[in-house]
Amino acid sequence: MNDAGEESFASPGDNHKHSRIARKRRDKFDCHEPRCLDGQRVLNIGRATQFPVAAESACMRTPIAWMFALCCCVAVPAAAQQGRLQRGIPTNAALSHFGYEVAWVGQAVINPARDRVEHVTLDEEMLIVNGTNGVITAFDSENGQRLWAQRLSSFDEPTFPAASNEDLVLAVVGNTMFGIEKLTGDIRWQVRLPGPPSTGPSVDDRQVYLGMLDGSVYSFSLRKIEQLYRERRLPDWSYQAVTWRYQASEEITSPPIPIDGAVNFASRDGSLYSVAKDRRKLNYQFETNAAIVAPMALVGQTQFFGSEDSTFYAINAANGVVLWEFVTGLPLRKAPVALGDALYLMPERGGMFSLDVANGSQRWWHPGLSAFVSQIGDAVVARDLDHNLVVVDRSSGAIYGRIPASHYEWHAVNDRSDRVYLVSSRGQVLAFREAGRDYPIYHRYPERRPILPELAPEEDEADPMAEQPAADNANPFKANE
Repeated sequence: MNDAGEESFASPGDNHKHSRIARKRRDKFDCHEPRCLDGQRVLNIGRATQFPVAAESACMRTPIAWMFALCCCVAVPAAAQQGRLQRGIPTNAALSHFGYEVAWVGQAVINPARDRVEHVTLDEEMLIVNGTNGVITAFDSENGQRLWAQRLSSFDEPTFPAASNEDLVLAVVGNTMFGIEKLTGDIRWQVRLPGPPSTGPSVDDRQVYLGMLDGSVYSFSLRKIEQLYRERRLPDWSYQAVTWRYQASEEITSPPIPIDGAVNFASRDGSLYSVAKDRRKLNYQFETNAAIVAPMALVGQTQFFGSEDSTFYAINAANGVVLWEFVTGLPLRKAPVALGDALYLMPERGGMFSLDVANGSQRWWHPGLSAFVSQIGDAVVARDLDHNLVVVDRSSGAIYGRIPASHYEWHAVNDRSDRVYLVSSRGQVLAFREAGRDYPIYHRYPERRPILPELAPEEDEADPMAEQPAADNANPFKANE
């Protein structure tokens, strides 16, 4: 019926046109495609929440209702995202429960959208983070200041954990070893390696040692490298810096360990070798029943290492005499950690053991722990299977509690000091310590702790009730004026 009261007729084409317009109007207000739920329409708002509404509800046709629904579409995912961001991050409240506090936070030079952290290493002075982007970042381990960042290679070249001494940071990227000034981060020299490496470098005051995929171990003279650097003959004349080469039958699996007069290293052939430093004379060869793949540890003259035959060994590093053995029943692929009179052992999927360093007797065992992180006072900080931190009594193994830390996939295995360093795969660094302890306690090398100035105590103010000297007129020996 039109305005004049006359009956109007619409053609089938007009009806189709009007139906398309009505459908477009409905689609204009729909946030998401409705889903059927017991005869009702379901409005999907975000990922976590679904609100059922009546199939022909008139209120949903009003602009105010749709504005409310649109706000919910934005607010609910934001709240869920905020909850996800807080999950797995140590908060001040969680840390203060154990008497800890955040020391500093930092960010390694890395592109979070593409690159990831590959190695985290530590000494008494700095924390070093290697990324897949070929950049190495150094932080002051106490205040978190980013000391320097240096690009060593192009993207995705194989890298190994860095090593350091008092003057240099040594990093191996691809087939090149870099000597980096520890204070400034400047590349001092580059040495071209004779083959593809299989381990990171180790260094003492005179030489650098490196294991190779073909089973070779090379010793490089630091003095010769410096000479070639001054003569500007590096890296072309790198081979002249080689002191000696020792050949094992299979791949070298852990960084060589320098000891007094010798260097010890392990191979996938199941043997540990001890070779004299000044020449490649074999001192002894210690054979096991399976490959040795985990890094080794040294405390004094005792060397600790595990084998794929599920046996852990403690030997005299100088002569190879077995001091004690411990059978775990599972392969050993993680480096042991020795602190004081305790040794921490993490078999593959076998929890964490605390052993006595002297005789290998078991003190305690926790099946849910997976990695050692640090020791703060009388407590050991470890990781569980969910990457959270677990605070454990050092002597009894009693668990004090847990700290959420799954956001940080990496950590520095800190047997040097009483600090905890956590690193996310995107390069975020968080360090915490015991509350109020401004200066660290050094575990492995106590003599390296900085000498702190000793201030003389302030003199007490004079007591007004103290005996006063006699007046001049009371002195019988004072001459008269």
